[in-house]
Amino acid sequence: MNQDAPKPIPPRRPLTLRDVSEASGVSEMTVSRVLRNRGDVSQATRERVLAAAKRLGYVPNKIAGALASSRVNLVAVVIPSFSNMVFPEVLMGIGSVLDSTDLQPVVGVTHYKPERAEKVLYEMLSWRPSGVIVAGLEHTEAARAMLSNAGCPVVEIMDVDGEPIDSMVGISHRRAGRMMAEAIAGAGYRNIGFAGTKMPLDHRARKRFEGFTAALAKAGLEVRDREFYAGGSGLAKGREMTATMLERTPDLDFIYYSNDMIGAGGMLHCLTEGIDVPGRIGLAGFNALEMLAAFPKKLATMDACRREIGEAAARIIAERTASGDLAGEGGGTRIELEPVLALGDTLKRS
Repeated sequence: MNQDAPKPIPPRRPLTLRDVSEASGVSEMTVSRVLRNRGDVSQATRERVLAAAKRLGYVPNKIAGALASSRVNLVAVVIPSFSNMVFPEVLMGIGSVLDSTDLQPVVGVTHYKPERAEKVLYEMLSWRPSGVIVAGLEHTEAARAMLSNAGCPVVEIMDVDGEPIDSMVGISHRRAGRMMAEAIAGAGYRNIGFAGTKMPLDHRARKRFEGFTAALAKAGLEVRDREFYAGGSGLAKGREMTATMLERTPDLDFIYYSNDMIGAGGMLHCLTEGIDVPGRIGLAGFNALEMLAAFPKKLATMDACRREIGEAAARIIAERTASGDLAGEGGGTRIELEPVLALGDTLKRS
């Protein structure tokens, strides 16, 4: 575990109506009317106020009668998916730590859609939570503005390949990709394919692929074939993609999958077709899903430390809340965990 304190960041405070008033050039009363959608305000003024509020990242306080600095004992947890089996373990880690505090997690789901993430953050931050835990480091400008001015601890999780707004906890996905490529090349495989999700919005999968291809290039290799899919992961998609790739490029001797579910589907295809794994072809996934332990062969994979990430993120929120350091006057925390490679039965040892 590597904990490096970044440069101190300026203290943050919740934005107020006055900030929006000064930015838009209208009175606080007019700003209040626009944001509450009350009163007679011209369309031009309304648009100017809303544009200023979005640019600043201003979120109205829904705690009736409370001061702007008031907080509720909720921790906003923003994740991309419930159907992805990665995140329940993260939530278990968060809950195991917060159970011993007065804080309660409340979860919002973005479905990997940036515009949905903005809406979820807007609604959650309007209740003035005591902290925010959000998956990923990539956000829209509006979402980044809201997080930067939240006035509470913000922990970005799952990834450390980038600069956090406040604190971050995760693994380096580029490093994970490099580690897998080095293991594959070191085992003697040379004709390597990649199967995974379409990656414009799955930044962590993209970073793993970048690290993977960079390490292959260093070994004098390249990805011979690749297949991408859209939508949720599943065994059927893994079987289908594997069949397609082996028909198109029959001399492939290894396929690296962006996650374990499609990797397990690929293994089922090979077992059904009588293809020797790992002799004829090697396979590897990512995430170390426990449910795959029942398969006849153990898929080579990588443990991304999901529960540990949730626990560490929750501890940062709990400790900052207990100390009263809601605005981050002491600077953020960076925790990089090391992914663990498991060769299983599908990546032969050299």
